[in-house]
Amino acid sequence: MYVERASRLPGAVVWSRVVPTPAEDVRSVLPDGCMDLLWTEGRLLVAGPDTRAYVPGGAPADWAGVRFFPGTAPSLLGVPADELRDLRVDLADLWPAAEVRRLTARIDAAADPVAALEEVALDRAAGAGPPDPLLREIVAALDAGRSAAATAVRLGLSTRQLHRRSLTAFGYGPRTLTRVLRLQRALALAWDGVPFAEVAARSGFADQPHLARDVKELAGMPLGELLARS
Repeated sequence: MYVERASRLPGAVVWSRVVPTPAEDVRSVLPDGCMDLLWTEGRLLVAGPDTRAYVPGGAPADWAGVRFFPGTAPSLLGVPADELRDLRVDLADLWPAAEVRRLTARIDAAADPVAALEEVALDRAAGAGPPDPLLREIVAALDAGRSAAATAVRLGLSTRQLHRRSLTAFGYGPRTLTRVLRLQRALALAWDGVPFAEVAARSGFADQPHLARDVKELAGMPLGELLARS
C-alpha cells in the first residue's frame, strides 16, 4: 500500500510503501521532474530524475521517501541532478559514509521512520538556505505551456543559460521537463475519468495520438493499460 502526505518542507511530499501482498503488482515509478531521498531498512538512497518509467526490483521491502519539488534537491543533496538522471544511488556515494551510517541507524531505530526521514530532509534544508526562486518560475512557466524560448525570454535568460540551469536543477533540458510535466497533467485528468481526447486537448498535446505516443514512451505502456494497473 502506498500513502503520501504534504511535507513540512515547502513543496515536498512524504510517502511510504509497505511490502505488497503477493496479489499486488509493483507499481512503476513514472517521470515527474522530481528527485527523492529514500529509506529502506538499513539503507539510504537517492532517486535521480527519471526520463522513463522505473520498475522497482529486488526483494519486497518497506520504503519511505521524501519527494522534493522539482529543482530543489540538488542544492540540498550537493550533486547536480543530471549526474543522477535515471539512477538510484546510495546516499553514502554522495555524503560522508560515517554521517550516512549515523542517519541510517537513527531512522532504522525510530518509531516512525517516515517522520525521521523527513527530519533528515528538514535539517539538510535548514543548512542549505532557501532554494533559487528562479527554478520555481521555470517550472511554472513550462507547466503553463510556455515554450523553452518564451520561458527564457520571460526570465531574462538566453536559451543556453536556461538549458544549463535546467540540466543542473532538473536533470534534463527544458523540453524534456515540459514533456514530463505535461504527462503528469494528463495522468491527473485521466485518473479522474476525463475522456482521452479531452485529456489531450486540456493537457497541451497536439492531439490524442500525440498523447498516446508520449505516454507509451515515458510511462512504458499505453494509457489505458496504465490506468487499469493503477
